[in-house]
Amino acid sequence: MTQRTDNATPTIERCVTSYPARRAYRPGVVFPPRVPGVKNAIDIHCHAHEGQQDALALAKLASESGMKGILYKTIGSISGEYRPWEAMRKVNEELDRWAREADVEPVDCWAGYGVTMDNKPPSLEKLRRNLDEGVAGVWLPVFNSANTYNRIGAKTRWIDPKAGPDEHTAPMPWSEALKYGEYLLDDHGRMKPLYEEMVRMVAERNVALFFGHTTHKETYALAELVDKLGFKRAVIDHPFSPFVDLTVEQMKQLARIGIVMNFTYDELSPLLGVDPKKMYDAIRAVGPEHVTLSSDAGEPLFPHSVECMRLMAGYMEAFGLNAAELEMVCSTNPARLVR
Repeated sequence: MTQRTDNATPTIERCVTSYPARRAYRPGVVFPPRVPGVKNAIDIHCHAHEGQQDALALAKLASESGMKGILYKTIGSISGEYRPWEAMRKVNEELDRWAREADVEPVDCWAGYGVTMDNKPPSLEKLRRNLDEGVAGVWLPVFNSANTYNRIGAKTRWIDPKAGPDEHTAPMPWSEALKYGEYLLDDHGRMKPLYEEMVRMVAERNVALFFGHTTHKETYALAELVDKLGFKRAVIDHPFSPFVDLTVEQMKQLARIGIVMNFTYDELSPLLGVDPKKMYDAIRAVGPEHVTLSSDAGEPLFPHSVECMRLMAGYMEAFGLNAAELEMVCSTNPARLVR
């Protein structure tokens, strides 16, 4: 496997760049709980499945804060009947009813679909059904990819149903990760027919495709395929995360064929600890025209997604993105992917 890149910066060095940024950033007085600084923003990576933030409450707050859209990567149940669009439909109905009464413009809400999010084998039939129902984004394997199992392990019950709900494995050797996790390539390094057909199906529907937690080999195989198809709604989430682990040079290379780099609050959070100055430098190097900002929030350890969008925009503005560039990465580029 490839060597991981450390995108954290020691505190003694980080303060040299962070203090000028934090002292200069003065967007105006904040009056909680109203969330400023997110007007027109579209979050294309948001979690609201069981045990996470409430989808409807979040949509109401996003509406009141002037956001334009949320793509729920997860919504409703992923451990029971996995029907993300049905869960999204119910939220939209309640949101529209509330918005009329509150005289607020409701945020657009879309459902995403993960091809292995229900922890069951992927199938073209399930993908086709969810595309027919109207999902606006499709994720390739994430938590149950071989790469995730190799990098951080898995909940033990995903492998052994008899295990306790809080048990977690250690990072698995690659051979063991391949045994239990999803991998897009065959023994010859070529895309498996099932996954190639899935990519083609998503491209034909012109729906956003998120690469998921792919190894570099999988990432470049996918990049080659979407380039061949002329597909321009491909997205790489949290490129600094240990699951994706791209260098800035690799990001630039992938962006040149039209793949969007979607930076997330998860990367900046204390749980991963990426230096926001390094994220800003990467955005500047890749080019804002190839970038989106999103929350990847929902877990109770994180702020809610609207606040995460404020933080993402605020950090990047503090370090140097101007108003037009912020509009591009927070609104224009995300809209191109989901609308």
